[in-house]
Amino acid sequence: MDTWSAAVMLFLIMDPLGNLPIFMSVLKMIEPKRRRVVLIRELLFALVILYVFLFSGQAVLDFLNVKQETVSIAGGIILFLIALKMIFPKAGGSPLGLAAGEEPYIVPLAIPLIAGPSTLAALILLSNQSPDRMADWALALGAAWVVSATILFFSGAFHRLLGERGLTAMERLMGMILVMIAIQMFLDGVGTYFSQVG
Repeated sequence: MDTWSAAVMLFLIMDPLGNLPIFMSVLKMIEPKRRRVVLIRELLFALVILYVFLFSGQAVLDFLNVKQETVSIAGGIILFLIALKMIFPKAGGSPLGLAAGEEPYIVPLAIPLIAGPSTLAALILLSNQSPDRMADWALALGAAWVVSATILFFSGAFHRLLGERGLTAMERLMGMILVMIAIQMFLDGVGTYFSQVG
């Protein structure tokens, strides 16, 4: 996987367009002056968490003695399940639980909406597959985060431009692309396993 393919994959998993309605519903309870401050803070929290996971994920795998093909197969399955949820979303599924006017702090905006379990699993997969290309993966993560942050920062404009149906259509299209990436990841892991066994 090259750098830009990794960036596209991470962007699809972060799913900023799918998260727009949740971000807007959380931020609309906060005073307009504070919204941008809160959003920037949460985006930066997420970025720090993602980079920490990118660079420490390999150490965790080494400690657990987990092999590359295992991570590839597991990552493919996780991404496939996430993609199915994007294509067939549940009505009213929202990880909120905030009181009126309460500012979100790390949860639910930074985690799990930006730095979610599927994004963290993908970062482990990348660092495990090619630990010698960490600069490439760091660049890919940075690019995916910048695009996602831009979309979320201008959430009101995107929502007006695309509308509810447009956002739903975009999320389902991203889900379809993610299904293909997930199946390829799964097949790569299975192929590597059988080539080693054989």
